[in-house]
Amino acid sequence: MSYATAALTAAAFRSIGVDARLVPDSDDQTLELGGAHTSGEECLPHKITLGDFLKVCRQPGFDPSRTAFFMPEAEGPCRFGQYAPYLRQVLDRLGYGEVLVVSPTSANGYAGIGDAAKDLMHTVWMGIVLADLTQRFLLKTRPYETVAGDADAAFREALDVFGRVLALRDPAPKERVRMLAEKVAVVRDRFRSLPARYEKGRPLIGVVGEIFCRLNTFSNEDLVRRVERLGGECWLSDTPEWVWYTNWCRETDAIREHGRFSMAFVKRKLTSHVQHRYEQTLLAPVHDDFVGYEEPEDIREVIEAAWPYLPADGALGEMVLSVGKAIYVYKKGADGVIDIAPFTCMNGVVSEAVYPAVSAAHDDMPIRTFFFDKANTHLDRDLEIFLDLARAYQKRKRHPRVYPNYFQ
Repeated sequence: MSYATAALTAAAFRSIGVDARLVPDSDDQTLELGGAHTSGEECLPHKITLGDFLKVCRQPGFDPSRTAFFMPEAEGPCRFGQYAPYLRQVLDRLGYGEVLVVSPTSANGYAGIGDAAKDLMHTVWMGIVLADLTQRFLLKTRPYETVAGDADAAFREALDVFGRVLALRDPAPKERVRMLAEKVAVVRDRFRSLPARYEKGRPLIGVVGEIFCRLNTFSNEDLVRRVERLGGECWLSDTPEWVWYTNWCRETDAIREHGRFSMAFVKRKLTSHVQHRYEQTLLAPVHDDFVGYEEPEDIREVIEAAWPYLPADGALGEMVLSVGKAIYVYKKGADGVIDIAPFTCMNGVVSEAVYPAVSAAHDDMPIRTFFFDKANTHLDRDLEIFLDLARAYQKRKRHPRVYPNYFQ
């Protein structure tokens, strides 16, 4: 999804001896190959992921007997659940039957990795937390940098620093998280040292939506960077949000099926407890850097905010998180919300349908859904109009933004 998450997840796989690599950057060939093997009715993320995998198959020296593609699955109404089975069909049809498709599922918390699942999932979770942290540092710094490219360079350096520790074969989880926390302080100091002019007043735009399209810069035409060029700053919904949501879903299922005092529920709570402990340890060194940018302490805060519009016991998936997070950032002083979705995405369509009611109940804060199919030719114009609306709202909003103490 995001470059950071993919890079650090690959590093986590290397910690158990798997030669894990990122697919090549998406490009026009991605769309050509993905389009050639889909009907046109599939969503954009499917075309992109399929095209990227098929590009790997065309690389010199490609050996299908020594290759596996990592494509998770999920339950619920999203077409994402069909990505891996369809990928398998295409590979078989093109003569790449020896290629493995590794498909853990959200139904069991993505635990179906194999014998190394426990240690790997610990490491992957650390990588997800650190990928989000690195992305947050980038997005809070880049709009204010005085030397263009500094924040992007620090971002890449941070991923290298974290990736080297995540890929180590020997450390136990407790030792690895301690080592990573030390590196967090190093990355923190690197970003703090960048020349920047932190001046108050830039419109803060919450960015929510379908998880792949909002995090994958190729699929969304690098929307966040475009907002920054137009004078805004973005608060991008993260990957851990989805993990906490799936944990909540599994805990709710366990209570409904087995009761609150069942072993199934206790196991789910224990998993969440360990993840929270790792997250708190990793984020402790940067508490002061993200005053005003705090993520929810409990995903139920987002779920409950969305409940009047999309009850989470009936609505499933990103639509709940998008609406709930829009309300959350409203309370944190955001000046508008952009929802990023692939064209025809049900989560995007449903969210868009309830946003007028959400906006009306929250001081008419501007909320706009942008659908992507790699054919939008007026994105900058539409974003410029949206930023004008955000600046107008900024003058009358009831919830002021809280700034870190390094802002002037």
